[in-house]
Amino acid sequence: MDLVEVASWRSASQRSDLVLAAGERVVAGGTWLFSEPQPGTTGLVDLTTLGWDPWQRTGTGLELGATCTVEQLLAMPEDVLGGAAALARACADAFVMSFKIAHTATLGGNVALALPAGAMTSLLVALGATAVVWGPGGDVRRQPVADLVTGARATTLAADEVLRAFEVPAASLAAAYAFRRQSLAPHGRSGVVVTASRPTADAVRLVVSAATTRPVVLALPVEGWRDRLATDLAALDCWYDDAHGATDWRAAMALRLAGEAVAEVLAR
Repeated sequence: MDLVEVASWRSASQRSDLVLAAGERVVAGGTWLFSEPQPGTTGLVDLTTLGWDPWQRTGTGLELGATCTVEQLLAMPEDVLGGAAALARACADAFVMSFKIAHTATLGGNVALALPAGAMTSLLVALGATAVVWGPGGDVRRQPVADLVTGARATTLAADEVLRAFEVPAASLAAAYAFRRQSLAPHGRSGVVVTASRPTADAVRLVVSAATTRPVVLALPVEGWRDRLATDLAALDCWYDDAHGATDWRAAMALRLAGEAVAEVLAR
C-alpha cells in the first residue's frame, strides 16, 4: 500500500531521534503499517537502524529487543529459550504467515498493534514478560505485557512512547507449557489461543488470548481447578466478536481447550 501522505523518512541512530514531529510515526517491520492507508501519517522514523540486539541474556533471565523479528526469535539457540522454545514455535505458527512476514515482523510491532490474535502478544504474556517502554525526555517505565494490552487495538502506550524491549524472567524459561489453538478454518486467523504452565506445585497459570479483546491471565488451584476454570471463564466480559469467531463459540472453545491444556501440564 502506498502511503501517499508520507514526505519524509528518518533512520534513527540515537534515542533523541525518537522525538517525533507532528505526523511522524515510528516503524520497525512495517508489515501492518504498509498494508493499508495511514491517513495523517506524513513521516516515518525507522527503529531498526538503532541496532538493538534481538536478544541477550541478563542476570534475571532474557531480554528480547522490541525490533527482534519472528525469524530471529525462532533462530535463537534452544538452550537460551529453554522450555519456552516449543511455545515460541507454536505461537509463531499461529501467525499462519509467509516467510517474508517472519523475516520482517517484530515482537514490538505485534504487541503495539494489539490485535486480539497477536501471536507474539500471546507468547510474551504466557512468559510473564514485562515491557520496557521508552518515553520522551529519557523516561523509562516497565509494565507487564498482560496489562499493557488493554483491548482490541488498544494499549497503555502514549503517542510519544516506544517499546524498547521485553524482559522474560528466568523461571519462565525453565517452565513447561501446554499450547492449544483453534480457528474456524484450517489455516485461518486464531479464534482462540490458550497456554498453560505450572509456576508452583499448587497453582496453574492459564492465559487466554485471541478469543478475548485483551489477554486474560487466570491463576487456578491444582485442587478443584475445573470448577474454578468454568467459573472464571463464565465471568469474563471481554470475549471478542468478529468474522473469525462469534463470542459464544470462542467462549466454548476456550473452556474446552483450557481444560485440555491444564490437564496436560498437571499430568507432567
